[in-house]
Amino acid sequence: MTTATAPTQAVLTAGDRCDRCGAQAYLRVELQSGGELLFCAHHAREHGEKLREVAAAVHDETHKLGTPVVNPEA
Repeated sequence: MTTATAPTQAVLTAGDRCDRCGAQAYLRVELQSGGELLFCAHHAREHGEKLREVAAAVHDETHKLGTPVVNPEA
């Protein structure tokens, strides 16, 4: 018996790096032509208009950048 499952999009980790500059990636763009690109928030904003034209799907985790760091000593 074969069980098919829907593809899941993995959470981006610190090991995922921007294809443009090598910084931590917060955006994964699946291209209509196949393949994917990873971008830091800066380059995602810089190339956003063009990315929307060629993207089949976008996984955006830039909201993580706005999460405040909790100081356990405070």
